[in-house]
Amino acid sequence: MEDAKTDKRLKGPLSGVRVIEMGQLLAGPFAGSRMADFGAEVIKVEVPGRGDAMREWGHHRYKNRGLWWPILARNKKSVTANLRDPRGQDLVRRLIKTADVLVENFKPGTLEKWGLSPEALHKINPGLVIARVSGFGQTGPYSDRPGFASVGEAMGGLRYINGYPDQPPPRTGISLGDSLAGLFAVQGVLMALYWRDGAGNGKGQVVDASIMESCFAMMESALSEFDTVGFIREPSGTGLANVSPSNIFPTRDGKWVVIAANLDPMFKRLCQAMDQLDLAENPRYSTHQVRGQNCDELDALIADWTRQFTATELDARLGENGVVCGPIYSIEDIASDPHYIERDMICRFQDEELGEIAVPGFVPKLSETKSEIAWLGPSTVGAHNEAVYSELLGLSEEELRGLKNDGII
Repeated sequence: MEDAKTDKRLKGPLSGVRVIEMGQLLAGPFAGSRMADFGAEVIKVEVPGRGDAMREWGHHRYKNRGLWWPILARNKKSVTANLRDPRGQDLVRRLIKTADVLVENFKPGTLEKWGLSPEALHKINPGLVIARVSGFGQTGPYSDRPGFASVGEAMGGLRYINGYPDQPPPRTGISLGDSLAGLFAVQGVLMALYWRDGAGNGKGQVVDASIMESCFAMMESALSEFDTVGFIREPSGTGLANVSPSNIFPTRDGKWVVIAANLDPMFKRLCQAMDQLDLAENPRYSTHQVRGQNCDELDALIADWTRQFTATELDARLGENGVVCGPIYSIEDIASDPHYIERDMICRFQDEELGEIAVPGFVPKLSETKSEIAWLGPSTVGAHNEAVYSELLGLSEEELRGLKNDGII
């Protein structure tokens, strides 16, 4: 839906696509971020005064600003609307009439309560693609339950297989379930837009993305293994059960390196790097199957060898021999890694308030359409109220002033 109002500062393959983002915290906004990164005009609707709670989230603050929000909301425009008031709902309807996509992650039934159901919205914009992100989906016995990433990861199976057999299931240090649901939502949006503009003859549809189901989708063959032979995949610590060597190994400088040499040709390369080619012929280690049966023994033998080297030395030695490996990086390691830098994954952006700040680059890389950071997430709630509401909806200064005074925007 490209028109004269589309912001020309936004670059990428989704330039000309307008997205209205509603909701807060992470799953829905993460979906919006993926589209904003690639040129979509994402207009984020926030609660007047407070804004998205993500503005305050993150481990540290700099110049009195959270450092997660500038990344999560980069290339997005912030407007405010009180969705509990009919006038705020009307503003959103008018915005949606101009849009290609709506992203929301409220509890199922919330849009309906506000008179913004998919059926109502499709009456005013038949081509609208509506991405609904929730803990358990829009239907089913759990749909009314509130759901965060932690619960979705637990009930989606990821927590159970993570960690060690004799310890409580740990979480990862990120909101993995939210991010997965956001990615699946965007995948659905892109498919729905493709269908709308082709075989769908201009018809929009609803994309129903569940955090729990997004986590479950990552479970590989676990369901088929259980259904056919009754096998329940269990947590396996730092490696994989019956797969060796495919684990983390210690180094002389106290760091850890992943070595994934479980395929027979790869194992021979590892033996060559170790100057122990006889291991590849040893009947206890010569095939993938027997290595799996003697996994602990072989991993201990390899660990004795890796302790002779620093992580950098080990990575170089293994790399020279064509062994799949890699050091376990902290964010400090990532920030100075030449591969990250050459691939433009460490972007330095000059922000008016924060000054120069490093932010993650764009994933994936496209050969013909380059994305750019136009601006970081605005610090002011409703920073684009005047621009969006006046230019896009034609509201006068007097109307804007009245809506602001009444707490509608």
